[in-house]
Amino acid sequence: MGRHRGSNVDDYALDSRRRANRRRRRRGTGRALAAFAAALALLIGLGVTGYFVLDGRFGCTSSSRSLHVAAAPEIAPVLTRLAEDFNASDTAKDRCVTVEVRGADSADVAYSITGAGPTMGGTDSQVWIPDSTLWVKTVQRDAGDDDTIVSTGTSVARSPLVLVTTKDAVSDAESEDAPLSWSDLVPTEAISSQETAPYQVHVIDPVHSSAGLATLALVSNMVNREEGAQTRFIAALQNLQKSIAPDEEAAFTLLSEAADGESAAPLLVLSEQAAWRHSTRTGSTVYVIYPEDGTYTLDYPYVLRTNDPEVQLAAEDFRAFLTSRTAQEVIRADGFRSADDSIDPAVLTEEHGFRPEHPGELPAPGEQAAKSLIQAWNQLKLGTRLLTVIDISGSMAELVPGTGLTRMQVTTMAATQGLTLFPGNAEVGLWEFSVDLDEGRDYRELVPIRPLDTDVNGATQHETLTAALAQLAPKPDGDTGLYDTILAAYQELTETYAPDRVNTLLVLTDGNNDDYDSITLEELLKELGEAYQPDRPVSIIAISFGPDVDPEPLERIAEVTRGAAYTTEDPTEIGEIFLSAFALRISGTSADEEEE
Repeated sequence: MGRHRGSNVDDYALDSRRRANRRRRRRGTGRALAAFAAALALLIGLGVTGYFVLDGRFGCTSSSRSLHVAAAPEIAPVLTRLAEDFNASDTAKDRCVTVEVRGADSADVAYSITGAGPTMGGTDSQVWIPDSTLWVKTVQRDAGDDDTIVSTGTSVARSPLVLVTTKDAVSDAESEDAPLSWSDLVPTEAISSQETAPYQVHVIDPVHSSAGLATLALVSNMVNREEGAQTRFIAALQNLQKSIAPDEEAAFTLLSEAADGESAAPLLVLSEQAAWRHSTRTGSTVYVIYPEDGTYTLDYPYVLRTNDPEVQLAAEDFRAFLTSRTAQEVIRADGFRSADDSIDPAVLTEEHGFRPEHPGELPAPGEQAAKSLIQAWNQLKLGTRLLTVIDISGSMAELVPGTGLTRMQVTTMAATQGLTLFPGNAEVGLWEFSVDLDEGRDYRELVPIRPLDTDVNGATQHETLTAALAQLAPKPDGDTGLYDTILAAYQELTETYAPDRVNTLLVLTDGNNDDYDSITLEELLKELGEAYQPDRPVSIIAISFGPDVDPEPLERIAEVTRGAAYTTEDPTEIGEIFLSAFALRISGTSADEEEE
């Protein structure tokens, strides 16, 4: 993005003197005519209206107008000071314009224009300076025929994303021999609740933060170079959501409260200017780290929101003023980089890890990518409501080759491990099934669906489920009432649907329905097809064990509900299977599309 030449306050003063000299020269040749014209104008003005209006060189009256600027809160204070200088300049007086700057959250303005999210209102302006072009792209895509959102191509300031931590934590997070990269920071594999990530990375909620949204984009770009990108990206999002902060203040509170000697160094993904501003405002010592593979930069674009030609001229004057040498010096003194990425070394000091050179620009997501990232994040935030049904038929007593374990043991181990992947607010229940288990039914409820952190007779739901799984045993000579159980469990989830959660039926089995008194596969598919509602989706994930499994029936069952079916003998794959299923739910693709 190129630099834009503008005029500072002194430039405007020089222009004013030049105009005054030209006026004096003209008076020498037409003094009499000018005097007559002035007298005539005075007489007419007094005769018709009783007053006269002086032009902009002598002051403005009711014809004065305000140029309203909505700017990201962190840059609004310095822009307010610059607006005061601009308002005192000859250019502002000649235009009869007064610039008024107001802080406005970038996401709030964007959502107020598009209606795509929550907003606090009061975001109208003729000029908008958000913290990132990401919001501008999103607005231009979603605003449809609204042609009043015009990017000028000018950045009034820049601030790259960095990792913010304390000086004490730097040695734990980075060394000269092992500089940090984005691929080091966010695990792209499932991390159980009993495991700890190598770094505790905190991001601001990307629904409201450019820094948070850009972090998702950086992670997405990173995993797209790896095999199984979709699954790995969802794993990264899940890991990031474990350490989300609603805003900058909450993030810095997490940093200040970090325990001494914590195994995972606390790292905040924020801008350089945010780190400087926090240190200046609170007097606390922070340190910044630059990822070695580059970063995304908040670019504070100057955006017009008006078609009024007069207002556009005033906006252009203020844009030129902000890009002037004098204004850019003031902006650098407030912890930002100039549009050319230069810094004030007395402000962003090496003592706190700041570097004068830009760390390297990584590509920003397009408008569709940004929208998809937010959708994926919101989908995962919904939480989980899961009913797990486990096969206890006689065939589950058979050994799994190469493991020394029965199918039952492998299945319960996988289910127990899977529980560790969910947070305490996830709602999970457990059924077992074979044939004729409970008053003629092929299934039996062992643990009702409840949040994992709910107290159940002195134990948590998580502990209750773990104990129930440990007690599961195959029913000798029991057949597999698979179809009747799937239909009953699906109806249960449909009737008790939770709109604020991802509702899923998980089936763990050795795969084949051999209950000859049950409904047929075709009848089951018809029932499921009629029960499935796109606006109240309940999906089936089927995981089968053993060499005798016929995968086709479970694949067709899962397909009807936009779910997924898998066959595996390795219980350690359960985490990846869960993540694959959630990735499908978010992207809206099928299992076949993922394999392609």
